[in-house]
Amino acid sequence: MSTKTVQVPHLWGTIAAYHMPHPYDPSKPTLVLVNSFTTDASLYAAQYANPALTSTTNLLAIELLGHGQTRTTTDNWTYWDTAIMNLQVLDALDITGKVFVLGTSQGGWITVRMALLRPDRIAGIIPLGTSMDAENARTVELGCWDGLRLVGQSVQGFTAAEGTGEAFEPPDEFVRFLIDVGFGEEFEGEERREWEGRIKANYTGEEGRKRIRMASVNLRDRDGLHNRLGDVKCPVLWMHGTKDAVYSAKNAEDEIKLFVNSPDAKLKVVEGGRHFLSWSHPQDVDSAIIGFVSRYS
Repeated sequence: MSTKTVQVPHLWGTIAAYHMPHPYDPSKPTLVLVNSFTTDASLYAAQYANPALTSTTNLLAIELLGHGQTRTTTDNWTYWDTAIMNLQVLDALDITGKVFVLGTSQGGWITVRMALLRPDRIAGIIPLGTSMDAENARTVELGCWDGLRLVGQSVQGFTAAEGTGEAFEPPDEFVRFLIDVGFGEEFEGEERREWEGRIKANYTGEEGRKRIRMASVNLRDRDGLHNRLGDVKCPVLWMHGTKDAVYSAKNAEDEIKLFVNSPDAKLKVVEGGRHFLSWSHPQDVDSAIIGFVSRYS
Protein backbone atom coordinates (compact mmCIF):
# COMPACT_ATOMS: atom_id res chain seq x y z
CA MET A 1 0.00 0.00 0.00
CA SER A 2 1.48 3.32 -1.10
CA THR A 3 1.77 6.01 1.55
CA LYS A 4 2.62 9.68 1.44
CA THR A 5 4.16 11.86 4.13
CA VAL A 6 3.61 15.35 5.46
CA GLN A 7 5.66 17.32 7.97
CA VAL A 8 3.85 18.56 11.06
CA PRO A 9 5.27 20.81 13.80
CA HIS A 10 4.60 18.50 16.75
CA LEU A 11 7.69 16.93 18.38
CA TRP A 12 10.16 19.09 16.48
CA GLY A 13 9.14 18.29 12.95
CA THR A 14 7.46 14.90 12.84
CA ILE A 15 7.10 13.32 9.41
CA ALA A 16 3.64 11.72 9.47
CA ALA A 17 2.81 8.97 7.00
CA TYR A 18 -0.71 8.71 5.63
CA HIS A 19 -2.64 6.79 2.99
CA MET A 20 -5.35 8.52 0.95
CA PRO A 21 -5.45 6.94 -2.51
CA HIS A 22 -8.72 8.54 -3.59
CA PRO A 23 -8.82 12.28 -4.34
CA TYR A 24 -10.08 14.38 -1.46
CA ASP A 25 -13.65 15.57 -1.94
CA PRO A 26 -14.57 18.40 0.47
CA SER A 27 -18.27 17.72 -0.07
CA LYS A 28 -17.93 14.36 1.70
CA PRO A 29 -17.17 13.68 5.38
CA THR A 30 -13.71 12.35 6.20
CA LEU A 31 -13.01 9.19 8.19
CA VAL A 32 -9.58 9.01 9.81
CA LEU A 33 -8.39 5.41 10.23
CA VAL A 34 -5.96 4.65 13.08
CA ASN A 35 -4.06 1.37 13.04
CA SER A 36 -3.38 -1.12 15.82
CA PHE A 37 -0.10 -2.05 17.54
CA THR A 38 2.80 -2.61 15.05
CA THR A 39 0.49 -2.58 12.02
CA ASP A 40 0.18 0.16 9.40
CA ALA A 41 -2.32 1.70 7.00
CA SER A 42 -2.69 -1.59 5.11
CA LEU A 43 -4.79 -2.90 8.01
CA TYR A 44 -7.67 -1.06 6.29
CA ALA A 45 -7.14 -2.40 2.75
CA ALA A 46 -10.66 -3.89 2.72
CA GLN A 47 -12.20 -0.51 3.51
CA TYR A 48 -10.32 1.20 0.67
CA ALA A 49 -11.56 -1.51 -1.69
CA ASN A 50 -15.23 -0.99 -0.80
CA PRO A 51 -16.82 1.44 -3.32
CA ALA A 52 -19.92 1.85 -1.13
CA LEU A 53 -17.67 3.30 1.57
CA THR A 54 -15.28 5.30 -0.60
CA SER A 55 -18.14 6.86 -2.59
CA THR A 56 -19.63 8.38 0.56
CA THR A 57 -16.57 9.07 2.71
CA ASN A 58 -13.01 10.34 2.33
CA LEU A 59 -10.78 7.66 3.88
CA LEU A 60 -7.53 8.86 5.46
CA ALA A 61 -5.31 6.37 7.31
CA ILE A 62 -2.66 8.07 9.46
CA GLU A 63 0.09 5.83 10.83
CA LEU A 64 0.79 6.33 14.54
CA LEU A 65 4.08 7.49 15.96
CA GLY A 66 6.38 4.48 15.98
CA HIS A 67 4.35 2.75 13.28
CA GLY A 68 4.49 2.35 9.52
CA GLN A 69 6.50 5.10 7.85
CA THR A 70 5.82 7.83 10.43
CA ARG A 71 9.08 9.16 11.91
CA THR A 72 10.04 11.68 14.57
CA THR A 73 13.32 12.99 15.98
CA THR A 74 12.75 11.92 19.58
CA ASP A 75 12.79 8.41 21.06
CA ASN A 76 10.06 9.26 23.60
CA TRP A 77 6.42 10.04 22.83
CA THR A 78 2.93 9.14 24.04
CA TYR A 79 -0.52 8.43 22.62
CA TRP A 80 -1.42 12.04 23.29
CA ASP A 81 1.41 13.02 20.94
CA THR A 82 -0.05 10.81 18.21
CA ALA A 83 -3.49 12.36 18.72
CA ILE A 84 -1.99 15.84 18.35
CA MET A 85 -0.04 14.72 15.28
CA ASN A 86 -3.20 13.33 13.65
CA LEU A 87 -5.05 16.60 14.20
CA GLN A 88 -2.13 18.49 12.67
CA VAL A 89 -2.19 16.18 9.64
CA LEU A 90 -5.83 17.18 9.10
CA ASP A 91 -4.79 20.83 9.15
CA ALA A 92 -1.77 20.25 6.92
CA LEU A 93 -3.90 18.47 4.31
CA ASP A 94 -6.57 21.18 4.54
CA ILE A 95 -9.27 18.66 5.47
CA THR A 96 -12.52 20.55 6.04
CA GLY A 97 -16.05 19.54 6.88
CA LYS A 98 -17.13 16.71 9.17
CA VAL A 99 -14.34 14.50 10.52
CA PHE A 100 -14.89 11.10 12.12
CA VAL A 101 -12.23 8.81 13.60
CA LEU A 102 -12.11 5.01 13.59
CA GLY A 103 -9.38 3.19 15.49
CA THR A 104 -8.53 -0.45 16.15
CA SER A 105 -7.20 -1.51 19.58
CA GLN A 106 -4.70 1.26 20.47
CA GLY A 107 -6.35 3.24 17.71
CA GLY A 108 -9.53 3.16 19.80
CA TRP A 109 -8.07 5.23 22.58
CA ILE A 110 -6.55 7.56 19.98
CA THR A 111 -10.09 8.29 18.77
CA VAL A 112 -11.03 9.43 22.28
CA ARG A 113 -7.92 11.55 22.68
CA MET A 114 -8.60 13.32 19.38
CA ALA A 115 -12.21 13.99 20.43
CA LEU A 116 -11.04 15.36 23.77
CA LEU A 117 -8.36 17.61 22.29
CA ARG A 118 -10.49 19.02 19.47
CA PRO A 119 -14.20 18.60 20.20
CA ASP A 120 -14.88 21.25 17.58
CA ARG A 121 -13.13 19.13 14.94
CA ILE A 122 -14.30 15.57 15.61
CA ALA A 123 -17.94 14.78 14.77
CA GLY A 124 -17.94 11.17 15.99
CA ILE A 125 -15.69 8.26 16.93
CA ILE A 126 -15.77 4.53 16.11
CA PRO A 127 -13.51 2.48 18.43
CA LEU A 128 -12.97 -1.15 17.38
CA GLY A 129 -11.82 -3.96 19.70
CA THR A 130 -10.38 -1.69 22.35
CA SER A 131 -10.32 -0.74 26.04
CA MET A 132 -10.55 2.67 27.66
CA ASP A 133 -8.66 1.62 30.79
CA ALA A 134 -5.00 1.21 31.58
CA GLU A 135 -3.64 -2.35 31.59
CA ASN A 136 -4.62 -3.61 35.04
CA ALA A 137 -6.20 -6.37 37.12
CA ARG A 138 -9.74 -5.04 36.53
CA THR A 139 -9.61 -5.68 32.80
CA VAL A 140 -7.98 -9.09 33.27
CA GLU A 141 -10.84 -10.09 35.57
CA LEU A 142 -13.25 -9.14 32.79
CA GLY A 143 -11.55 -11.47 30.34
CA CYS A 144 -8.98 -9.18 28.73
CA TRP A 145 -5.37 -10.23 28.21
CA ASP A 146 -2.72 -9.65 30.87
CA GLY A 147 -1.02 -6.80 29.04
CA LEU A 148 1.26 -5.80 31.89
CA ARG A 149 2.86 -9.22 31.85
CA LEU A 150 2.76 -10.00 28.13
CA VAL A 151 3.90 -6.62 26.84
CA GLY A 152 6.27 -6.17 29.78
CA GLN A 153 8.26 -9.18 28.65
CA SER A 154 8.70 -7.61 25.22
CA VAL A 155 9.78 -4.26 26.69
CA GLN A 156 12.44 -6.00 28.76
CA GLY A 157 13.68 -7.92 25.74
CA PHE A 158 13.80 -4.90 23.45
CA THR A 159 15.59 -2.88 26.16
CA ALA A 160 18.14 -5.63 26.72
CA ALA A 161 18.75 -5.70 22.96
CA GLU A 162 20.28 -2.21 23.10
CA GLY A 163 23.63 -2.27 21.41
CA THR A 164 22.75 -4.98 18.91
CA GLY A 165 22.67 -2.27 16.27
CA GLU A 166 21.60 -3.28 12.79
CA ALA A 167 21.43 -6.93 13.89
CA PHE A 168 18.15 -6.34 15.76
CA GLU A 169 14.85 -7.69 14.49
CA PRO A 170 11.65 -8.57 16.33
CA PRO A 171 11.73 -12.20 17.53
CA ASP A 172 9.71 -14.73 15.55
CA GLU A 173 7.59 -15.67 18.57
CA PHE A 174 6.70 -12.01 19.18
CA VAL A 175 5.56 -11.50 15.59
CA ARG A 176 3.61 -14.77 15.56
CA PHE A 177 1.86 -13.77 18.78
CA LEU A 178 0.82 -10.41 17.31
CA ILE A 179 -0.65 -12.11 14.25
CA ASP A 180 -2.44 -14.74 16.33
CA VAL A 181 -4.17 -12.30 18.70
CA GLY A 182 -5.01 -9.82 15.94
CA PHE A 183 -6.13 -11.96 13.01
CA GLY A 184 -6.67 -15.31 14.74
CA GLU A 185 -4.54 -18.43 15.01
CA GLU A 186 -6.17 -19.87 11.89
CA PHE A 187 -4.83 -16.95 9.82
CA GLU A 188 -2.38 -18.75 7.54
CA GLY A 189 -0.92 -18.73 4.05
CA GLU A 190 0.64 -16.00 1.96
CA GLU A 191 -1.21 -13.14 3.63
CA ARG A 192 0.11 -14.18 7.04
CA ARG A 193 3.67 -14.41 5.70
CA GLU A 194 3.29 -10.94 4.17
CA TRP A 195 2.21 -9.47 7.51
CA GLU A 196 5.01 -11.20 9.42
CA GLY A 197 7.53 -9.91 6.90
CA ARG A 198 6.10 -6.40 6.99
CA ILE A 199 6.35 -6.17 10.79
CA LYS A 200 9.89 -7.54 10.84
CA ALA A 201 11.10 -5.30 8.03
CA ASN A 202 9.68 -2.16 9.63
CA TYR A 203 11.40 -2.72 12.97
CA THR A 204 14.86 -3.97 12.02
CA GLY A 205 18.08 -2.32 13.15
CA GLU A 206 18.71 0.04 16.04
CA GLU A 207 16.22 2.63 14.81
CA GLY A 208 13.55 -0.02 14.53
CA ARG A 209 14.34 -1.37 18.00
CA LYS A 210 13.84 2.06 19.54
CA ARG A 211 10.49 2.53 17.82
CA ILE A 212 9.07 -0.89 18.71
CA ARG A 213 10.34 -0.56 22.28
CA MET A 214 8.61 2.80 22.78
CA ALA A 215 5.46 1.52 21.07
CA SER A 216 5.47 -1.34 23.59
CA VAL A 217 6.15 1.00 26.54
CA ASN A 218 3.22 3.17 25.48
CA LEU A 219 0.89 0.19 25.22
CA ARG A 220 1.88 -1.27 28.58
CA ASP A 221 2.16 1.94 30.62
CA ARG A 222 -0.53 4.14 29.08
CA ASP A 223 -2.88 6.24 31.19
CA GLY A 224 -6.47 5.13 31.56
CA LEU A 225 -9.27 7.29 30.19
CA HIS A 226 -12.18 6.45 32.52
CA ASN A 227 -12.25 9.82 34.27
CA ARG A 228 -12.08 11.66 30.93
CA LEU A 229 -14.82 9.81 29.04
CA GLY A 230 -17.50 12.11 30.46
CA ASP A 231 -15.84 14.93 28.53
CA VAL A 232 -16.51 13.25 25.17
CA LYS A 233 -19.44 15.17 23.67
CA CYS A 234 -19.65 13.55 20.24
CA PRO A 235 -21.51 10.36 19.18
CA VAL A 236 -19.71 7.05 19.86
CA LEU A 237 -20.15 3.76 18.00
CA TRP A 238 -18.05 1.07 19.69
CA MET A 239 -17.79 -2.22 17.78
CA HIS A 240 -16.40 -5.36 19.40
CA GLY A 241 -16.04 -8.97 18.31
CA THR A 242 -16.99 -11.92 20.48
CA LYS A 243 -13.73 -13.68 19.56
CA ASP A 244 -11.48 -10.71 20.39
CA ALA A 245 -8.37 -12.26 21.99
CA VAL A 246 -7.12 -9.02 23.57
CA TYR A 247 -10.03 -7.06 25.04
CA SER A 248 -13.34 -8.63 26.02
CA ALA A 249 -16.85 -7.68 25.00
CA LYS A 250 -17.71 -7.67 28.71
CA ASN A 251 -15.19 -4.90 29.30
CA ALA A 252 -16.68 -2.96 26.39
CA GLU A 253 -20.17 -3.37 27.88
CA ASP A 254 -18.96 -1.77 31.10
CA GLU A 255 -16.99 1.06 29.51
CA ILE A 256 -19.53 2.24 26.95
CA LYS A 257 -21.65 3.34 29.92
CA LEU A 258 -18.94 5.85 30.90
CA PHE A 259 -19.62 8.08 27.87
CA VAL A 260 -22.32 9.79 29.93
CA ASN A 261 -22.28 13.09 28.01
CA SER A 262 -22.19 11.67 24.50
CA PRO A 263 -25.49 12.31 22.71
CA ASP A 264 -25.41 8.76 21.37
CA ALA A 265 -23.02 6.11 22.72
CA LYS A 266 -23.72 2.58 21.57
CA LEU A 267 -21.92 -0.76 21.60
CA LYS A 268 -22.37 -3.11 18.66
CA VAL A 269 -21.12 -6.65 19.40
CA VAL A 270 -20.21 -8.68 16.30
CA GLU A 271 -20.58 -12.44 16.63
CA GLY A 272 -17.32 -14.20 15.76
CA GLY A 273 -15.45 -10.93 15.29
CA ARG A 274 -11.71 -10.92 15.87
CA HIS A 275 -9.51 -8.25 17.45
CA PHE A 276 -8.87 -6.80 14.00
CA LEU A 277 -12.60 -6.46 13.41
CA SER A 278 -12.38 -4.43 10.20
CA TRP A 279 -10.41 -7.32 8.71
CA SER A 280 -12.42 -10.27 10.05
CA HIS A 281 -15.85 -8.70 9.47
CA PRO A 282 -15.40 -5.86 6.95
CA GLN A 283 -19.02 -5.91 5.77
CA ASP A 284 -20.36 -5.45 9.31
CA VAL A 285 -17.90 -2.66 10.03
CA ASP A 286 -18.31 -0.88 6.70
CA SER A 287 -22.11 -0.87 6.80
CA ALA A 288 -22.01 0.44 10.38
CA ILE A 289 -19.57 3.17 9.34
CA ILE A 290 -21.80 4.29 6.48
CA GLY A 291 -24.86 4.44 8.71
CA PHE A 292 -23.06 6.26 11.53
CA VAL A 293 -21.31 8.82 9.32
CA SER A 294 -24.46 9.46 7.28
CA ARG A 295 -26.50 9.99 10.44
CA TYR A 296 -24.14 12.57 11.90
CA SER A 297 -23.00 14.35 8.76
